[in-house]
Amino acid sequence: MEEGKMGNVATVRAVLAILQWWCFNVTVIIMNKWIFQKLEFKFPLTVSCVHFICSSIGAYIAIKMLKIKPLIEVAPEDRWKRIFPMSFVFCINIVLGNVSLRYIPVSFMQTIKSFTPATTVILQWLVWRKYFEWRIWASLVPIVGGILLTSVTELSFNMFGFCAAMVGCLATSTKTILAESLLHGYKFDSINTVYYMAPFATMILSVPAIVLEGGGVINWLYTYESTVPALIIIITSGILAFCLNFSIFYVIHSTTAVTFNVAGNLKVAAAVLISWMIFRNPISAMNAVGCGITLVGCTFYGYVRHLISQQGATLSPRTPRSRMEMLPLVGEKQEKI
Repeated sequence: MEEGKMGNVATVRAVLAILQWWCFNVTVIIMNKWIFQKLEFKFPLTVSCVHFICSSIGAYIAIKMLKIKPLIEVAPEDRWKRIFPMSFVFCINIVLGNVSLRYIPVSFMQTIKSFTPATTVILQWLVWRKYFEWRIWASLVPIVGGILLTSVTELSFNMFGFCAAMVGCLATSTKTILAESLLHGYKFDSINTVYYMAPFATMILSVPAIVLEGGGVINWLYTYESTVPALIIIITSGILAFCLNFSIFYVIHSTTAVTFNVAGNLKVAAAVLISWMIFRNPISAMNAVGCGITLVGCTFYGYVRHLISQQGATLSPRTPRSRMEMLPLVGEKQEKI
């Protein structure tokens, strides 16, 4: 009887964790698109910098003051040798996501982001000569096919936004691959990741943001009619971006890998639907089919990875698990190496 109650409590906790993750993730995406499109604040570097600043402050408060998660100490020399390179790729990843969001619809951007598993596998195969079973390659076919169909039939296609999103996928994959070697010996969760990387990312991004967008931001402050409410929305998006990492942390600890994968794909579908309801960007029938094929392919890929990892655990139970878990700042699905 007690086991049944514990199981029910765990199920409820998992559902609530997934729902709050969906809520934060979709809200951040929609708010960022609203900032670029409705508020006419067309400065993705500045928006990203605001997110990093809010995340740096939030992570410091969470770890140092509220003591929500024990701090994993990283030696000062390792911060520059290991954390800084990761922060650079981390920064590129987030910036390109926001740049793509400025130029292409949320639905298209989210679909392209689902291409990350394919870019991760291809990079590991080409650069690191890592071997993958045929089942992994087969699971990538619907992902690649869905992306191609979506891109060809996208009514609001923008080449610059498309390229930014694709390079963002490569940056995400590179960050995932580098994580194991650069952060060897450390086990990071989402809060530790933000605590160490967001300050570096702020430092890296602040100069180009000021140089490239500073004049435009000042002009916007003088010409935009409702500056104060707009600034509140921009800062709120940064605060929610940090809260998103807490939600990812709880989902990871409350669900299985398969559940997290499926929930992530359903989250993409929810973001696409809600963004269409708000912004009314045109979506053709074939475009919707392509998006659906991509999401099904991502779910199939996650399932295949789970089966292979389970078989590996059965064949060699003493094989250690991955040395670290690192989650990105703005809620992308993390592919374990």
